[in-house]
Amino acid sequence: MSTEGKVAVITGATGGIGFAVAKRLGQDGYTVILNGIDDEGGAQRIKELTAEGITAEYLGFDVTNEEEVNKNIKAIGEKYGKIDTLVNNAGGLGGRSRFEEMTTEFYRSVMALNLDSTFFASRAAIPYLKKGDHPSIINYTSNAGWTAGGPGAGIYGTSKAGVHAITRALAKDLAEYGIRANAVSPGTIDTPFHAQIKATKPEVFASWANSIMLGRLGQPEDVAGVVSFLASKDAAFITAETIQIGGGQALGI
Repeated sequence: MSTEGKVAVITGATGGIGFAVAKRLGQDGYTVILNGIDDEGGAQRIKELTAEGITAEYLGFDVTNEEEVNKNIKAIGEKYGKIDTLVNNAGGLGGRSRFEEMTTEFYRSVMALNLDSTFFASRAAIPYLKKGDHPSIINYTSNAGWTAGGPGAGIYGTSKAGVHAITRALAKDLAEYGIRANAVSPGTIDTPFHAQIKATKPEVFASWANSIMLGRLGQPEDVAGVVSFLASKDAAFITAETIQIGGGQALGI
């Protein structure tokens, strides 16, 4: 299927999984709009994509800021007349805190980073997705949404459980418009997200592969391939689903 003329918006796309997704969708023929808060990194990424013949642009805005999201998503929609795929990639752990010591500010910041951002961008994009070709929203949840996260990551897990639920809710709400909503749930992916432990405790980092059935950590391209599929016409009858991309990690071995 030709994807020429199709437009994809990827939040948090200046590095890691987000950039791999932007690159893959660009290779698939999409015009890709990268979002981030690292303007220097964004400019560099656009150079890299353009050098590969990919049509790309970068918009720097904070996905937790409702006004900035509304303004920028509207600008994209007005410029291109539609949005075909929205990838809500932005998110993160946001730090660790046990509940007893957890500040309300920390709680709200983690929920904002993972759940508010997904809501804000999806809501803003819906009018333009309605004009898209096989339009879909692709969100990011996590195994932590089921396990409730590791030590100090309880609110991260809670926020990702919310993303799992809002994905299904969006799928229900938007089905009448032919807009699909799905989620991916990456396992342990070798990205800067894990850079600190990789640098300080390389033996711990290396041991993680032992808990994965397929015996290796994931690569950003592993996630990008699944996102590419979910955005494509091949996935036209898939909605309200979450795909685990973890090499069997969720089952344990």
